[in-house]
Amino acid sequence: MAGIIASPFLLELVFFWNNDSLVQGIKSIEKSTALVLFPLFILGNYQRISFQKLLQFYVNTTTLVMIFFALRFVFVFPEYVTKYWHGVHLWEMGYVFANSIGIHAPALNMHLAFVSISALYLLLQRGQMKKKMGFVFLSFLVFVFSFFFVLLVNTRMALFNVLVGYLLVVFSFFAARFDLKKLLLYTIVIGGVVSGVLFLFIQKNPYMKEKYSSVTFAYMDKVGKLDEIDHPEIKVFNSLVTRVSIWKSAWELSLQHLPFGVGSSDGKPALVKYFKQTHQHFLAKYAFPTHNQFLDFLLKFGILGPLVVLLYIGAIGYLGIDLKNALIFSFFFLFFTSNLTDDFLLRFDGITFSGFWFSIFGSLWLQQKSNVRTLSQAL
Repeated sequence: MAGIIASPFLLELVFFWNNDSLVQGIKSIEKSTALVLFPLFILGNYQRISFQKLLQFYVNTTTLVMIFFALRFVFVFPEYVTKYWHGVHLWEMGYVFANSIGIHAPALNMHLAFVSISALYLLLQRGQMKKKMGFVFLSFLVFVFSFFFVLLVNTRMALFNVLVGYLLVVFSFFAARFDLKKLLLYTIVIGGVVSGVLFLFIQKNPYMKEKYSSVTFAYMDKVGKLDEIDHPEIKVFNSLVTRVSIWKSAWELSLQHLPFGVGSSDGKPALVKYFKQTHQHFLAKYAFPTHNQFLDFLLKFGILGPLVVLLYIGAIGYLGIDLKNALIFSFFFLFFTSNLTDDFLLRFDGITFSGFWFSIFGSLWLQQKSNVRTLSQAL
């Protein structure tokens, strides 16, 4: 288990010789050292890990921190709040809010999506244990706030993933109890709450309708030819056509450097250089990364790269299935799909986010195996 969690670090180590710059190679490998430390300390003390308490603390604390940052944004940046309230430049809202915290919007919203799915998971469990209504209501408020923050940052993959995560958690929770009546009731109630919050948000942010339809799929006939679009930085900066153009270039460049890739520290410089060579000036100007973790590792490490990514992320899915835990499987789905349109194993926050929770899930798996082993010995 520890070896799988550390596999991206081990890949950096094995291919360290392929870096053109020793200093840049060391900087690249430094970011992934957390994938060695987390399993060492967490899996090494797996019996002391209380998954439920840790998850509760994580959800409540993150939601409180986000409430603080939202209030801070209102008082520190009132001009932006006034502008967005009047429907001006709504396309930039989530990114400006995320930048005020100092985090890239897709990375922040990946965290918030998991917080919101976890909040629903805890709400269902608290309701099932028939806790006092005050505690249940508090959990409900945390869930509503957590979903609101996903909408506020407003990135497409996070919204898609959080809705899928809700479905997985609700259906898994009630399927295990074979209670069709409660399943339908809770689905209607939770669906109503989510739809209500979404409806109210769209009413104040009508750009969402445009963003999730015409903007996302605009100019798909211009793949690899973005400079033919008038002012592409305005019209297609965050559109699918830009990502597909990047993926096309990354794939072509990767094929030229098989089987070992260009080196971990040289991936982005090589890609930007290829943009210039192929006269894709818009992509070169903004020095876009690959925006796909599988392609990024293919470019850097060759054939072995995407296999390691698949092993690393796929193992989280295995834990979710083996433990029959919808929350863990939701995390797998969230991280897998997020890395199809971004490259979170390049970023320290993405590395620590996945490595920490992968280790926590692994400790839960080890606890279950230990309990089964103890029970079998007792029998």
